[in-house]
Amino acid sequence: MSGSLFRSEEMSLCQIFLQSEAAYACISQLGELGLVQFKDLNPDVNAFQRKFVSEILRCDEMERRLRYIEKELKKEELKIPDTDENPTAPAPKEMIDLEATFEKIESELREVNTNAEALKRNFLELSELKEVLKKTQVFFQEHGQHNIIGDAQHALGQGEDTQTGNIQLGFVAGVIPRERMPAFERMLWFACRGNVFLRYEEIPQVLEDPVTGDGIHKSVFIIFFQGDQLKSRVRKICEGFKATLYPCPENPQERNEMLNGVSTRLEDLKTVLNQTKDHRNRVLVGVQKEITAWIIKVKKIKAIYHTLNMCNFDLSHNSLIAECWCPVMALEDVQRGLKHGTELSGSTVPCILHRMDTKETPPTYFITNKFTVVFQDIVDAYGIATYQEVNPALYTIISFPFLFAVMFGDVGHGTIMFLFGLCLVLMEKKLISMKVKDEIALTFINGRYIILMMGAFSMYTGLIYNDIFSKSLNLFGSSWYPYYKNTTFEVQKSFVLDPGTMYDTEKGPYPLGLDPIWQPATNKITFTNSFKMKLSVILGISQMTLGVLLSLVNHVYFKRTLEALVEFVPSLLFLLCLFGYLVGLVFYKWFLFNQKCTQCAPSLLIHFINMFLMKYQPVTEIPGTNTTTFECIKYDKDLEKLPCSSQTVFFDNQQMIQTILLVTGVLMAPIMLCVKPFVLRSKHNAKERRKQGLGAVSERALISQEEMPDNSVNHKDVDVEVEGHAVHDKPEDEVEFEFGEVFIHQAIHTIEFCLGCISHTASYLRLWALSLAHAQLSEVLWTMLLRLSLKMDIPYGGSVIIFFVFGAFACITIAVLLVMEGLSAFLHTLRLHWVEFNSKFYSGQGYGFIPFSFKSLMEPTLDD
Repeated sequence: MSGSLFRSEEMSLCQIFLQSEAAYACISQLGELGLVQFKDLNPDVNAFQRKFVSEILRCDEMERRLRYIEKELKKEELKIPDTDENPTAPAPKEMIDLEATFEKIESELREVNTNAEALKRNFLELSELKEVLKKTQVFFQEHGQHNIIGDAQHALGQGEDTQTGNIQLGFVAGVIPRERMPAFERMLWFACRGNVFLRYEEIPQVLEDPVTGDGIHKSVFIIFFQGDQLKSRVRKICEGFKATLYPCPENPQERNEMLNGVSTRLEDLKTVLNQTKDHRNRVLVGVQKEITAWIIKVKKIKAIYHTLNMCNFDLSHNSLIAECWCPVMALEDVQRGLKHGTELSGSTVPCILHRMDTKETPPTYFITNKFTVVFQDIVDAYGIATYQEVNPALYTIISFPFLFAVMFGDVGHGTIMFLFGLCLVLMEKKLISMKVKDEIALTFINGRYIILMMGAFSMYTGLIYNDIFSKSLNLFGSSWYPYYKNTTFEVQKSFVLDPGTMYDTEKGPYPLGLDPIWQPATNKITFTNSFKMKLSVILGISQMTLGVLLSLVNHVYFKRTLEALVEFVPSLLFLLCLFGYLVGLVFYKWFLFNQKCTQCAPSLLIHFINMFLMKYQPVTEIPGTNTTTFECIKYDKDLEKLPCSSQTVFFDNQQMIQTILLVTGVLMAPIMLCVKPFVLRSKHNAKERRKQGLGAVSERALISQEEMPDNSVNHKDVDVEVEGHAVHDKPEDEVEFEFGEVFIHQAIHTIEFCLGCISHTASYLRLWALSLAHAQLSEVLWTMLLRLSLKMDIPYGGSVIIFFVFGAFACITIAVLLVMEGLSAFLHTLRLHWVEFNSKFYSGQGYGFIPFSFKSLMEPTLDD
C-alpha cells in the first residue's frame, strides 16, 4: 500500500455488522490485514463482566502453561527456533485441542520434574552418607580407633591414668555447608565450653542441589562428646546450622557393609536418573519445534476475543456491532477480508461495512517504509500530527541530516559515519533476524538510514569547509599568492591573508568550498567565524520562512480564511521585513564589496541595530570626484583615504527603505494581536442577534398556534421553520464564546511568534558554534597527537611510537568526535526542528492510528 507522507491518510469511521457465527473468523482476517482500529463500545463495562471473559481466561491459562514449558526449555538450554512461520488463528473449536495438549505436556513435565527432584534429593542424601562413611572410616584407619578416642580423651581433659574401660565417648557424624564450618566450630566450642572434640574434612566433589541444580560445597564432620547432655546440645547446634546428621556405626565391619550398600543404591539411582532425564529431553525436543507456533496462535486467539469484547451485541438479530477507523483507500481490502472471513466460517449471511458520518476527530495515519519511519518517529516524538495537517517529516528527511552536517562538517568523520551506516543498511536483514534486545544497539539499527544520510551530508559540507581531519585538500589550485604555489606551502610558520594584496582576481575563487590557503592562515578563525555565522542566519531564516509558508497550506486546506489573512500574512511580513531583510543585506554585501573595498564594507550587525534605533551615517562624496562612498567598488585609487566607515549607508535610499520595512514589520504585531479577536466577537454578536430575532418569530408562531381551536397539537414537539432555519435549543457541542479567553490566546500567540523570531534566529547560531567547536577539537587532536609523533626523529622506535599514537588518535576520534560530538549535533538538530521549525505551522495535537494487527504478535517468546 502506498500513501502520501505530506498529509495523513483520509480516515473513515465505519460500522461493521457481524453475524455471531462469522464474527471470530472476520476479526481474524482483519487482524491479518492490520488496517482497522476498533473503538471500545463498552467503556463503562468491567473487564470481568464482558461476554468473552471466559475465553480470555482460558487463553491466560494457556499462556501460563506455555510460559512454564518455555522456562523448562531454557533450563535445558534448548533454543527456541526463530522462524518466519505465521500460523493462522485457530478456530474456536481447536482451543479445546490446544488446551488438552498443553495440559498433557505440563502435567507430564511436572510429574517428571517431581520424580526427578525426589530422586535427586535421595541421590544427594546417599552421596552425603557415602562421604560420611568414607571420611569416618579414613579417620579411624589413619589414627586407629583407640588413638582417636585417646586424643578425644586428652582434648576433653581426661588423664592418662583414667581407666579407659570406664569412659563412654559418643560421637555423631554428618555434613554441613562449607561456608558455615568456621562459625559452626566456634559455636560448638563456646556452647559446649570446649568439652567436644571436632574433626572435619571438605568433600572434594561438588554436589548438586536437587531443586535449583546449582553446585553446592559441603564438609564432613565428626564430633566426640561425653554424656547425654552434651549429645543433646550438639544435636541442637547442628539443627540450627542446617547440618545433616547421618547414622554411622561404631564397628568398622558394619561401616564397610553400609558403605557397600549405599554405593549399590547410588548406582541404581544413577540409572533411574538418566532414564528420567532422557524421557524429559524427548518431551522437550518434541515441544521445541511447535512452541513458536503455539505462542502465536494463543496470542491471536486472545487478541480476537479482546476485540470482540469491544463490540455491542444485538440479541434480536444474533449479531455483533463494531465501530472502527479505517483508511479510505483500504476500504476495499477490508471488504474482501470480511467476505473471506464469512466464507471461512460457513455463514450464509454476509457482513456489512457501513461508513458513518461523524464530527469526531479521526486518528492520524502515515504510511511509512523502512527509510521514512525513522524521520516520522522524530516528528512523532514532538507530537502526533493533527488529522491531515502538513507533516514535517517530509521536509525533515532532507533538512535534518543537512543541518546536522552543517555542525559536523568533516570529510573524514563523515566518511566513517557513512560507512558505519552503510554496513548497518547492508546487514539489516541479518541484524533484524538476530532480534537484538539491547536498547543502545537497537537505536543504531533502527536509525541506520538516518546515520547513512548524516554521514553523506557531512562529507558534502566537509568539502564545502575543505576540512578532512582538520587538514585541507588542494584539488584545483589556490588563487592566493605568494604563499601557495604548486600545491605546496612555502616554509613559513604563520601568515595573515590580506584580500587586498594577496588575492588573484583574474584566477577567481576556489571552485568548490573554501580555499585551502585558509587552513594555515593566522586569521583563519576570523574568516570562518564570519562565514559560518552568516551561513547559520541564512539557513535559519530560510527554514523559518518555509515553516510560515507551510502554515498557509494548512489554512487553505482547512478553509481558515480569517487565520490566513490576519495571522499568516502579518507573520510572513514581520519575518521578511525584519529578518529576511538581514539575509538580503548579507547577499548584497557579498556581491557588492570586493577585496579592494574592505574599508567601506558595512558591519551588518551595526546596521541592523541602527535600523531599529533609526540612526544613520549619511553618504559623503569622495573629495575631488563625483563618486559616493558606497560606490567605492568603482573607485580604485587612494582607497585608504576614503571618508567612509562600516556604519556608513551603502546603497541608495537605504534610510527610506529600512524605515518602511521597520514600520511595516512593527505594525504587523498589533494586526496579529487585535484583528482576529474582534472579528470573532463581531461574528458572535451577529449570530446572537440572529438567534434573538428567530426566537421572537418562533414565540409569535407558538402564540398563534395556541389560539387555534385544535388543541391536539403537542407544542413541546413543534419545530418552527423560519427562513430555512429550525429553531431549537442551544446545541450541546456548541462552545460558548469568551472574548477574554480568545484575546489572551491570541496575545500569547503574537508574543510567542514575535519574540520567537528573534530568539529562534539567535538559536540557529548554534550551527556556527558547534561547527567551530568540532573543527577546533579536530585540530587540537591532530596537533597534540599525530603531529607531535610525526615530528619525532627516533630511529626504529619512531614507527612503534607512531603505531600506538595512531591507535590513541583513532580511539579518541571515534569516542569524542564521532560519538560525543555526533550525539551533541544530533540533539541540537532535534531542537532546531522541534522548536524553531515545527512551531511555525505544526500543532501536533492528534493521536496515532493503532490498528488491530497480528504483526505485533509475531514475537516468539511470552512476557512473564
